[in-house]
Amino acid sequence: MPSALAKRLTHSRLRVAPRFWIALGLSLALWRLLVLLCPEASELPLHATAIGLGAVAAFSLAERRPKTLPARLPRWVAQVAATAPAIPLAAVVAFALLSPAGEPPFWQPGHLRGCFFGMNGFGLLVAPWVALGALVRQKEAFARDQAFAFDLERSELERQALDARLHLLQAQVAPHFLFNTLANVQALVDVGSPQAPAVLRALIAYLRAAVPRLHEASTTLGRELDLAQAYLELMHMRMPDRLDYALHVDEAARALPCPPIVLLTLVENAVRHGIDPAEDGGRIDVEVRLRGGRCLVQVRDTGVGLRGGGGGLGTGLAALRERLRLVFGGDAHLDVSEQRPRGVRAELDLPAHA
Repeated sequence: MPSALAKRLTHSRLRVAPRFWIALGLSLALWRLLVLLCPEASELPLHATAIGLGAVAAFSLAERRPKTLPARLPRWVAQVAATAPAIPLAAVVAFALLSPAGEPPFWQPGHLRGCFFGMNGFGLLVAPWVALGALVRQKEAFARDQAFAFDLERSELERQALDARLHLLQAQVAPHFLFNTLANVQALVDVGSPQAPAVLRALIAYLRAAVPRLHEASTTLGRELDLAQAYLELMHMRMPDRLDYALHVDEAARALPCPPIVLLTLVENAVRHGIDPAEDGGRIDVEVRLRGGRCLVQVRDTGVGLRGGGGGLGTGLAALRERLRLVFGGDAHLDVSEQRPRGVRAELDLPAHA
């Protein structure tokens, strides 16, 4: 697409209509100058115009014909050279057709003969320089259009690279999340917990809703909150005596766009790195609020903290930081810190616009 656009832009620059207007203006200007030297030329504005238009017609024709030239003959040389014979040829045609009926032929001695040679001389003197100037402008326009096309193509390639990188990161998040969740069910089965069948059924229902969203390009914060709540309920069924949770949500934030599995990654890390390693469990609070054109998402847990949780970042949060960078550039921030007296606070700062 960018290449096609560049061609269209370049061709629009090469349209001959503007050239004819320039040729018309220059022809009349040279005609006025010739009138100062030869007053009889005041009756010949159409003759001067015809000569100028004939020169620009030859210049434009040589731009496209013949399609192929000898290797040692540049196209621009052919264009400039074409204007030289075009001027006397156009002058002969103009003086032959536009001279008043009944007057002697222009080549016979008289005022028309002097005007004929004067217009030819002015044309042959000025036309090559005008042609060279047009070629320079044409080359500059072509270079600008090429640069514009390259910028478009580079932007498109950068966007495709970002999309590919984002899809790769999402593919990394998907098995990470699924393996962690299945490991929780395996732990219940290993100890023969009566909660195992109920948790497994809840897990199946949850995964049916969650897995299709792992490969979506974007979702809403409301859908992310629903997934996070379902996950917390699933984990609460697994360890009812060790996990409490609560969600505090500004309802106006639910419609905001959000990359998939962002909030769920924070909640899952709070469970895995905070609550699971703690002997007495803990509590997870999810808070979403709007403030000053920003959306602030906090996931707080009262687990073992960053040191006790083995650093607290893991694959999920490392990939999450990269995904935020790809989607929002520098307009989204993730901060993970210790909270007192115990636990971790993960705060996500997102732009609050659709």
